[in-house]
Amino acid sequence: MGVGMMLGAHIGPRARSHVEQADVVFAAVSDPLVELWLQDMNADVRSLQPHYAEGKSRHQTYREMVEAMLAEVRAGKQVCGAFYGHPGVFAQVAHEAIAQARREGFHAHMEPGVSAEDCLYADLGIDPGRFGCQHYEASQFMFYRRRIDPSAYLVLWQVGIAGDRSCRRFATGPAHRRLLVERLLEDYPADHEAVVYEAATLPITAPRMESVKLSNLADTELHMHSTLVLPPATALQPDTAMLARIEALERAAVTGSLTISSLSLETEGAT
Repeated sequence: MGVGMMLGAHIGPRARSHVEQADVVFAAVSDPLVELWLQDMNADVRSLQPHYAEGKSRHQTYREMVEAMLAEVRAGKQVCGAFYGHPGVFAQVAHEAIAQARREGFHAHMEPGVSAEDCLYADLGIDPGRFGCQHYEASQFMFYRRRIDPSAYLVLWQVGIAGDRSCRRFATGPAHRRLLVERLLEDYPADHEAVVYEAATLPITAPRMESVKLSNLADTELHMHSTLVLPPATALQPDTAMLARIEALERAAVTGSLTISSLSLETEGAT
């Protein structure tokens, strides 16, 4: 289940009931306050954070987290995994734990939560249906050739570790970010204004919404949970060929309707 982004504000009644009724709750949250809050709902809350370590592969960390949860499931306990935000968004452990449980014949279910993406739309006033919205993990965006549409929003997640191939670091530096900027400059001007976004996690804090030119991104302070949002840089380009085909279909539909109406009138007259 997902606890949402803001402490105590985003959890739904179904998610809360899972926490309260579980025999054991595994907490995949980085804030000790969130763990304390979960402990008010369940007496057996176990943090998954100790599995992380500097220089340790995150893949190994994730395997250990999944095994810790499955061990209790195999022991016959009702197990709940509590993850920040949405448990299916940038949460490999949740997906793998559910898949493994199902392979072993256990019932497993994911309860959605309020994600950083949901908060982003609200805080930045973005409607993804207006211009469209492209989402990529920042490193994946750098590793593979993706076709970018600069007339839509571009959202790059985990930009603070952009370019990391080791899966052992919690941050990369300006050199990696300069490579990211170089890739972005293929589709955006150097003075294009982007936004570094970080959702608020406490009711007393405000979200980070810092405007920065692409040319200055390499020297901007970024964290593992920082998200980079690039507004559209160009206008939408009409597809005149497709629009003409749609117009032809609509004309044909109108003509067909008129023909049917005429036939009906002639039949009625004859009668």
